[in-house]
Amino acid sequence: MLRDFEGKKVLITGGSRGIGAATARELARRGARVCITFNQDTEAGKKVVAELNGEGHMAVRVDLSNPEAVKQMMDVVLSEFGELNVVINNAGIFFRHAIAEIEYPDWLQAWEATIGLNLFGAANVCFLAAKHMMNNGGGRIVNVSSRGAYRGEPEHTAYGASKAGLNSLTQSLAKELAPYNIIVTGVAPGFVETDMTKDLLDGPLGEAIKSQSPLNRAASPHEIAEVIAFLASDASPYITGSIVDVNGASYLR
Repeated sequence: MLRDFEGKKVLITGGSRGIGAATARELARRGARVCITFNQDTEAGKKVVAELNGEGHMAVRVDLSNPEAVKQMMDVVLSEFGELNVVINNAGIFFRHAIAEIEYPDWLQAWEATIGLNLFGAANVCFLAAKHMMNNGGGRIVNVSSRGAYRGEPEHTAYGASKAGLNSLTQSLAKELAPYNIIVTGVAPGFVETDMTKDLLDGPLGEAIKSQSPLNRAASPHEIAEVIAFLASDASPYITGSIVDVNGASYLR
């Protein structure tokens, strides 16, 4: 069994389901001690932790759109783990807000919620993680983006904008933090079989969505997790500032 994360301490936001849970399982299998965060579903968070290989894993409930809550979460994790070697920003929301169908207050709410979590939340986690890593020999940050950052997301405009901003954040931090031996990368999946996409993939548009890829399917969470694991490992020492497309050739750039 590959044990390339032996002794590593890892924080994964949004780790109670989907890509985050799959990544937690993969890194724990490779020897990492993992903390996942969740916002609402306490039982799901506990269940993921209970399933992880090894000991010493934990789950923390946090509203990542709240800057003070992010700071408190990081303090708890560092107090328990002592250090952080890898941070994976996976938490995000995706919901429809078609201009033709909503009013201005709903539009404002959609943007505030989406940017607050997908971009500001991730940025704040990056800041606190970087402050720690700068004084502790470096580390790795992997941000989970989306092909929507490149191709546009009609009726989900705040989501597309948040992921485009996350990509820019990733590239900016890669340059700023390289002198401190902090590697910053991103992954940009297409459709993945998660709770967030289940209704779409199981609905009347499901087959059309899957056919966007010449592989004629969506990705599994584990397929994304394996790419994240590679970027978070010592096997990729010269890959920084890169956003890796994992979309089954459903969108090429």
